Amino acid sequence: MGIVLYFSTVSSNQEIKKHQQRIEMILDGKKIQYEKVDISANTDEKTRMREIAGDPKALPPQIANGDQYCGDYQQFETAVEDETLEEFLKLK
Repeated sequence: MGIVLYFSTVSSNQEIKKHQQRIEMILDGKKIQYEKVDISANTDEKTRMREIAGDPKALPPQIANGDQYCGDYQQFETAVEDETLEEFLKLK
């Protein structure tokens, strides 16, 4: 399955939109393939995202590798800063 970015196209929260764009920009820049899943278009996907994250109130963006939870935006950002992105994404 690979990397999955759970996001929302109908968020009115500018911070969430910025975080989603930053994740996409970094993944694209590093040529890491990923699938985008819009949780606003399908409530089943929102439920799935929250189950994988282990948090019934999790908000996008959330990142998984298949069914393995990787983390949220803050954890992603930390991995980028620490240069451990591949480990964070469970690619190594």
